[in-house]
Amino acid sequence: MTVMETARTVRSVPAFPVERIRADFPILKLEIDGKPLVYLDNAASSQMPQQVIDRMVRYQTTQHANVNRGVHYLSETATSAYEEARGKVQRFINAREDREVIFTSGTTDAINLVMHGYGWKFIGAGDEIVLTTLEHHSNIVPWQMLAEAKGAKIRVAPINDAGELVLDDYEKLFNAHTKLVAMMHVSNALGTINPVKRMIAIAHSHGVPVLIDGAQAVPHMKVDVQDLDCDFYAFSGHKLCGPTGIGILYGKAALLERMSPFKGGGDMILSVTFEKTTYNTIPHKFEAGTPPIAAAIGLGAAVDYLSAIGMDAIAAHELELLGCATAQISRLRGVRIIGTAAKKASVLSFAVDGVHPHDVGTLLNQEGIAVRTGHHCAQPVMQRFHVPATSRASFAFYNSMAEVDALVAGIRTVQKVFA
Repeated sequence: MTVMETARTVRSVPAFPVERIRADFPILKLEIDGKPLVYLDNAASSQMPQQVIDRMVRYQTTQHANVNRGVHYLSETATSAYEEARGKVQRFINAREDREVIFTSGTTDAINLVMHGYGWKFIGAGDEIVLTTLEHHSNIVPWQMLAEAKGAKIRVAPINDAGELVLDDYEKLFNAHTKLVAMMHVSNALGTINPVKRMIAIAHSHGVPVLIDGAQAVPHMKVDVQDLDCDFYAFSGHKLCGPTGIGILYGKAALLERMSPFKGGGDMILSVTFEKTTYNTIPHKFEAGTPPIAAAIGLGAAVDYLSAIGMDAIAAHELELLGCATAQISRLRGVRIIGTAAKKASVLSFAVDGVHPHDVGTLLNQEGIAVRTGHHCAQPVMQRFHVPATSRASFAFYNSMAEVDALVAGIRTVQKVFA
């Protein structure tokens, strides 16, 4: 179902318990300059429910110790909770084994891990890396760094005027020199849902592995890495109702075993002498030093929370919000929606005629409405649409229809100020 089809069937789906869910999020009770907070910046970072906060406090107050190798009660308890969180993530994304789940500091760190661990080992002079126009800077810059150092080449799949990838042009990029595809599942700037399963299959037909940036997908839809058959999948905890400083790299075990570690230090080794170091098995080979233990446990609690609600129910509610917002904003004169793909998730970028996006954001803030303004770390997307920046409203499952109405009213207020 497209966004506009959803808009025509607004409020036709079974009631989503949004008010009960909102009660779990303490920050949603805030007021900004006397106005109730309308938080629509979820693509940058989601908010955290009390259940996740409580789990992290319980760890810090009753279970805190360093993990691995300790034989005392607290260390064993912390290690058990840390590894239990890994298992929760494995089941959440349907990885085949928990050793295929590596804790990182976030999506950016996960992508850089693949660049250093896989790219430096297997990509050389004359090789080619396929990206797309939609990519976040975090999935562009590391590959540019690698290409510059190795003498490799970046090739870019284009998008059409709706913000959708042109699959025929994507497939034409493959040749004997193609060694990796790195692409996002959902565009953070436009909300476009890429046909990643089909794109992975195309890459695999050429013997090329695929890294998926799933930062904007995992919080909003059910992701099954085995069904996708991706080789790597990266995402962040702070967009998933978890804490900052934690992320995930999923990788197929066979590939991870062939990769070199990115960072050196404690627990990524089995033995060290001054002559030689023997590396640990996966996933520990990629988790040097003291890991973000509390954050990992918090992420596990966030996965529990989202799983209890159900990702299908979350996706349906968010699509209804997006459809309603799209329908209303489309009717506003002087407002242009940037990115009109048939399949979108949770992101609505727009430009108001004669008003800089930063001014839009500032005036909306005076109404208590939090949106993101700027290029969204996706400057090639802005260049494609010939805009310096956009205003971006991004929805989560705890947003309500009343907040959609508040956004539309806020945009009208902006237009009146600049009339």
